[in-house]
Amino acid sequence: MRRGPASAVPAETPLAVVETERGALRLVAVDPAAAALGLAPGLTLADARARLPDLVARPAAPAADAAVLLRLAALCDRFTPLVAVDPPDGLVLDVTGCAHLFGGEDGLRDDARGLLARHGFMVRATLAGTPDTARALARFARVAIVPPGQDERHARALPVAALGAGPEVALALGRAGLRSLGDLADRSSTILAARFGEATTRRLARILGREDVRITPLRPPPDCWAERRCAEPLTHLDGALAALGELIDDIVARLEADGAGGRRFEASFFRTDGAVRRVAVETGRPLRDAGAIRRLFRERCDALADPLDPGFGFDLLRLAVPVAEPLDTPQLRLDGGAEQDDAAADLIDRLGARLGPDRVLRFAARDTHRPERAAVAVPAIGAAAAADAAAADAAIWAPEPGEPPRRPLQMFDPPQPIEVMAETPDGPPLRFRWRRVLHEVALAEGPERIAPEWWRRDADPAARDYYRIEDREGRRFWVFRRGLYGDAPEPPRWFLHGLFA
Repeated sequence: MRRGPASAVPAETPLAVVETERGALRLVAVDPAAAALGLAPGLTLADARARLPDLVARPAAPAADAAVLLRLAALCDRFTPLVAVDPPDGLVLDVTGCAHLFGGEDGLRDDARGLLARHGFMVRATLAGTPDTARALARFARVAIVPPGQDERHARALPVAALGAGPEVALALGRAGLRSLGDLADRSSTILAARFGEATTRRLARILGREDVRITPLRPPPDCWAERRCAEPLTHLDGALAALGELIDDIVARLEADGAGGRRFEASFFRTDGAVRRVAVETGRPLRDAGAIRRLFRERCDALADPLDPGFGFDLLRLAVPVAEPLDTPQLRLDGGAEQDDAAADLIDRLGARLGPDRVLRFAARDTHRPERAAVAVPAIGAAAAADAAAADAAIWAPEPGEPPRRPLQMFDPPQPIEVMAETPDGPPLRFRWRRVLHEVALAEGPERIAPEWWRRDADPAARDYYRIEDREGRRFWVFRRGLYGDAPEPPRWFLHGLFA
């Protein structure tokens, strides 16, 4: 439970949190002052007030508690990237390989407790070999650090309530004369499972350290990461970005050794007061160019609506690569095409860093016959597969050398109706009127028939015959006749769908 300015309750005044349960207001949490006076969760508020008339009660707010727990998890991210929440009021940290950064396990535990205490929280913490052992010892014992291989010895003294199986199971175990986890460990697991269920035996095995289940962190572990702890806090943003540049060099070296490139880079800036700011940049292709990554972070930091504020200084910087892909050394092309592609990709990345990745779009092909549906705008960053599909589609419709394009650059949505005069009903137009202007056709090519997409519910049921035509002034148009003569209840109609450059 937290005490601070927000609670507006003196530390010596008993405080409890209540919520409606089984038709009555009951205590769900009490502070040490209330617990010392005999109050405990589960007691009705009326009974509690009868014992302590000056008890201060506050309504429970599960959503707010969950939000606070997530913020605390972000604070603890400075100790390890593997942090999980243990509702309703716990955190589980996998600190394997991290203790030496804090002077050992004692130093890490003291730093974590001190950080949360400075934010007004009372903390109990235990380091053990498995998450379930640490959780049970932290809640039901006063063990600080369990030596390797000693999990079961310390867990055997815990009460059966440490199983977390519910009051009914704890009551049944007590009636059977089983008071501690050691009593359960001495019994046959088959008999326990038959009487109390397999879930009870699994919980027991995990708390005793016989079975280890890894935690599921809030943030998936990155492919690679590097961090720098500052002996003196960095109070200027330029200094922090310079330190970030050194981390970028480390990350690029690791990516190069692995033959990979990053698609997303995330920098975390940890302030001395516990606040954490994260800045991420994404790229449209795998990248391991240190200079380009620095420029992207600079662009991103300059474009932040809420600028990075060092406050009293950043004491820890971390750079992670959550998404990485294989990246081979590019081959130079004699025609310079590789350089042009890289320049376009760099421009997309910089625009995405400044404007946001969802605001830079590119066209991708869709599986459809209708020209107006053939392309869709998708984010240019993170749409490599869609871009490849669009390139393949463009290659299909690319004209032969010396031939005019098969699709116009400008298309109307919806197509615009025109009045057409043709020599034969099914033939190409001889002249047409568009926007009150009469155009005499000099050349016509077609038809290119596009059948209806019968598998779509909202598809146009009429076929289309497309023509590429050129009038006597040299202007070129893309027109089509909707419907076939004799096949539809209504006569066919003509439309102008696009203009060639």
